[in-house]
Amino acid sequence: MSMTASDAGRRGTPGRGRIGGAAWVAVPVIIILLWLVLYPNLFVLADSVLDGGRWTGEHYARFFGSRSEVRALWNSVWISLASVVLSALIGVPLAFLFARRDFPGRRVLGALAAMPVLLPPLVGTLSFLFLYGESGFLTRGVQSLLGMDEAPWRLTGAWAVLLVHAYTMYVYFYLFTAAGLARLDGGYAEAAAALGAGWWTTLRRVTLPMLAPALGGAALLVFMTSMASFSAPYVFGGGFRVLTTQLFNSKLNGEDGLVAVEAVVLALASLLFLWMLQRYESGREYTGAGKGLAPAPPAAGGRGGWLSLGATLLVAFLLLPHATVLLISFVPEGTWTTQVIPPSYSAENYTRLFSDSQRLVPILNSLQMATVATIANVIFAYAAAWLLSRKGTRGRGWISALVALPWALPGTVLAIALVFTFNVHQPLAGRFVLVGTWGILPLAYFIRNIPLVTRAALGSFKQLDPTYEEAAASLGASRWTTARRVVLPLVLPGLAAGALLAFVTALGEFVASILLYTNRTRPISVEMLSSLRGFDFGGASAYGVILIVLVGIVFAAGGGKGSA
Repeated sequence: MSMTASDAGRRGTPGRGRIGGAAWVAVPVIIILLWLVLYPNLFVLADSVLDGGRWTGEHYARFFGSRSEVRALWNSVWISLASVVLSALIGVPLAFLFARRDFPGRRVLGALAAMPVLLPPLVGTLSFLFLYGESGFLTRGVQSLLGMDEAPWRLTGAWAVLLVHAYTMYVYFYLFTAAGLARLDGGYAEAAAALGAGWWTTLRRVTLPMLAPALGGAALLVFMTSMASFSAPYVFGGGFRVLTTQLFNSKLNGEDGLVAVEAVVLALASLLFLWMLQRYESGREYTGAGKGLAPAPPAAGGRGGWLSLGATLLVAFLLLPHATVLLISFVPEGTWTTQVIPPSYSAENYTRLFSDSQRLVPILNSLQMATVATIANVIFAYAAAWLLSRKGTRGRGWISALVALPWALPGTVLAIALVFTFNVHQPLAGRFVLVGTWGILPLAYFIRNIPLVTRAALGSFKQLDPTYEEAAASLGASRWTTARRVVLPLVLPGLAAGALLAFVTALGEFVASILLYTNRTRPISVEMLSSLRGFDFGGASAYGVILIVLVGIVFAAGGGKGSA
C-alpha cells in the first residue's frame, strides 16, 4: 500500500506542476495577446466612432455616403473573389498535371512551378511591370513586331491587378491541391470507374469533393491575401481603387476618422469571409482522404515527350518574371530607354549597392528586424502552442481566436492599429511612443506572424505524448529542464518550419512597412519602391534579386536542416 500511495503521490506531482506551469505560461501569453493583438484594434474601433472625445456616427456616414469609398469596398470584395477563381483555374490543373501524370522531368518541373512562392509581393509586381508594362519587354516586342506607334496594351486597372494576383497566388491552390492528391486514397476513383463513371464524373463527384478541405484552405488564403494586397493595386491600379489603397491615401491626407472606418470595414469584410468559409467547412464531413495510398501517376507512354515539352514551356512562362528581374538588375541606369531589349549590361547596380553604405542600410535593416521579430515569434509560439495543446486550459477557445486574429486582419489594418495605439506616451494605459522608432516594424512583423509560427508549433505539440513530461517530472526534472531538454527537441521541427516562414515573410514585408517606416528604418521592400519612383529600374531590380536570393538561402538552409 505504501508503494501505491507513493506512486500516486509521484503521479500527482506532475499534474500539479502542469497546472502551475500552465498558469505561469498563460499569464504572459494572455497579456501579450490582449495588449498587442486586441488592444490596438480597439483603438481603431473607438476612433471610428469618436470625434473630439464624443460619440458620433459621422465617420461612418461619410464613408457609406461616399461613392468612391463604397466602390473601393466593392472593388476589394469582387477582385478578391475573382482572384480566387483565376488562381484556382491555374493552380488546380497544374497540380493534377504534376501529381497525376508521369513524364520525364516531372519532379523538377513540379518543384519549379512552385517558385513564385519565393517571390515577395512587391518583387512580383515589379517583375510584371518590367515584362508586361507599357515599356516592358513583351509589350515592346509586340509593338515592334506589329509596327505599332503605341503600346498594344496598358497594364493598368482591374485586369492588371487580377493578372498579378493570379500569378502570385495560384501557388496556394497548386501546393494545397498537390498535397491533397498525395493523401487521396486511389481506391475511391477505382471504385467509381468500376461502376461505369467516366473521368469527368469521377472528378466532379468523387475527387473534387474529397479535395474540398484543401481547396477551401487555398481559397481562404487567396481571398485574405487579395483583400490585404497593396503593392499590385498601388502600382497598377491607376483609377481603380481598393480599400487598402484608399486607406493609404486617407492616411496621407490626415483623415484619421475616415482611416479608422476604412480599417474597420476592411477587417470586418475579411473576418466575415473567414467565418463563412469555416461555417461551410464545419457543416461538411470529409472521409476517405487519409486512407490507403494515392495511386502512382500513370506513365504517359508515347505522349511523355510532348507532355514534358508542354510542361517545360508552361513552367518557363511562369518563371519569366523571375528571369526579367534578374536581367533588369544588370542594366546600367539610364541606358534602357526606347529599345525593345536593353543595349548594355554590367554589374554596376550591384557594385553601387555593395560599395555605398547607404544602399546597404535597407538590407541590414530587413535582416535585423526580421531576425528580432522571428526570435520573439519562436519564444511566444512555444509558450502559446504548449498552452493550446493542453485540454484543461481555461479559455482555450478565446486564446486560439486571439492567436488567429492577426492573420485574419490585412496588414494595413494592423499598421493603422499600431499607429493609433503607440503614438502617445501613456505608460499606465500601456501606450508608448513607438511610431517613428526602430522598434515599430519588428513589432508589426511579430504580431503579423503570431498565427503562422504558433499554428506550426501547435501541430508538433499535438503529436507529443504528454507522458514524456510526466516521466521527466517523476524523475525530478524541473519545469524549465523538462521544457528545454524533453519538449523543445520534440517540437523543434514544427517550430523551425514556422520560424522559417515567419523570417521569410518579415524579410519581404511591404504592406505594413509602407505605413510605418522612417528613412532611418526603411526595409528592402520600401527601398525598392523608392528606386522605382526615381526611375532607377536596375537598382530596384538589384534589390529584388537580393531579396529573392536571401529568401532562397533561408529556404535552402531550412530544408537542409529538415533533411538532416
